[in-house]
Amino acid sequence: MTNIIILNGGSSSGKTTLAKCLQNSLTGPWLRFSIDDLIESMPESMLKKDSGIKLDEDGTVTPGTEFQELESAWMQGIGEMARRGARIIIDDVFLSGVKGRENWETALEGLQVLWVGVFCDPAVADAREKARGDRIEGMAVSQATFVHNGMNYDVTVDTSMSSAEECIRLIKQKV
Repeated sequence: MTNIIILNGGSSSGKTTLAKCLQNSLTGPWLRFSIDDLIESMPESMLKKDSGIKLDEDGTVTPGTEFQELESAWMQGIGEMARRGARIIIDDVFLSGVKGRENWETALEGLQVLWVGVFCDPAVADAREKARGDRIEGMAVSQATFVHNGMNYDVTVDTSMSSAEECIRLIKQKV
């Protein structure tokens, strides 16, 4: 039985929408966490120093050493919640590429994880980013394909080609 569903995709790809829809459509209670939750819980100073997480004007996001340490602790904590019976949906952006997935695999060792690649055409993600107004312009385009390099998924969805309902149906078939 799947304990954890991890959605990986670039900014504005539709991960949060899918995570919320999944949470409401799966049987039983599922907790939902996102990388944005982690970033928002950090002190503001973490957004301003090289060892934190740098959000550059061109949309580039660079995780520093302090951020990576806190992210690792966060991942381990989520793994422990799942080991104690919680079912969890994670909405993440693998900025470290395959290393990001490996970090999750370490934290979630022994758990049943469904790996979901959330794809979105860069132009569509860019338009969503602009409409949102809460992201640095360029982030969606820079992350749209990069975060998927070298990844293997149990299921992939494309939110620029399919409705949220269709994406959820595909994911639920694998759960």
